[in-house]
Amino acid sequence: MTLIVWREPGDVGAPPHRHPGPAFGYVTEGAVLFELEGEPERVIKSGETFWEPGGDVIHYQDGNALTDGRTEFIVTMMCAPGQPMLTLVEEEELAQRAHLRAPRPDGAG
Repeated sequence: MTLIVWREPGDVGAPPHRHPGPAFGYVTEGAVLFELEGEPERVIKSGETFWEPGGDVIHYQDGNALTDGRTEFIVTMMCAPGQPMLTLVEEEELAQRAHLRAPRPDGAG
């Protein structure tokens, strides 16, 4: 499945989630605040790409890194037939896996 995703200024994006298969993306406008489990958050700018392995890895952030402009990215996600493309992660599991999340820039977590 391939989607175009738009995020308005300051939009934090989807809550923590995972995909059953890999996802590949390209930022076409703006900048995405991107964070996968075990990796520090980073900003992916227009013209840059991202990927995530899918499976058990939690995708924490995919929001608009800009407060004054829209962000757009194209993402292609792969999945076995009949499985949801995105599954939200419950708070209890987030707490159990907190040790797998990279340190936060603000010192939290």
